[in-house]
Amino acid sequence: MSALAVEHQPPSGDDWDSVVRLWEGMDVPKGCKVEIIEGIVTVAPPPVNAHNVIADSVHRRLYTVIPDDWGVFQTLNTAVPSRTGLYIPDLAVVPKEAVPAQDNFVPAAAAELVVEITSRSNAVHDRVDKLNGYAAAGVPLYLLIDPHATGSPTIHLYGEPSDGQYRVLHAGKFGETVHLPEPFDLALDTFGFPRP
Repeated sequence: MSALAVEHQPPSGDDWDSVVRLWEGMDVPKGCKVEIIEGIVTVAPPPVNAHNVIADSVHRRLYTVIPDDWGVFQTLNTAVPSRTGLYIPDLAVVPKEAVPAQDNFVPAAAAELVVEITSRSNAVHDRVDKLNGYAAAGVPLYLLIDPHATGSPTIHLYGEPSDGQYRVLHAGKFGETVHLPEPFDLALDTFGFPRP
């Protein structure tokens, strides 16, 4: 199954609240990921097992270095209203106090790190739209793990957001170690990441 772009004109125009109401009211197949990307509601199928193995590996490593009052969240609805976006990163490191139980999403700016692992159906969104969205929101670090990159799987770490743009802190291939800077100070070994 491929990602579906469902283009609906929000009931009262193209404003953030209308798009979010549309997103909240969607009836989608179980396990699918529903996001708002550049104002368009998208539906993607559940990830494959290799994707989940990578997410688990990163998740475990992150918990060894974060403070007790932070969490590593899967499927946390992360809002970027300035880009008409509501993303669901594969992993988001967010202080627990910034995740209110009564809301459907958190502001992306609350995240210390977001991790996206590309799938065949949505790789462009992770490489372009979300890269720009997270930078615009001021998320300090964006780790893009791209098993579907042309040629060979890659891993990029972006940071130091300024004027809606990131600086590339690391660009490499699976098998290399990526250093996540403070507040993580984590050497993330990618050697064991499965390849598609």
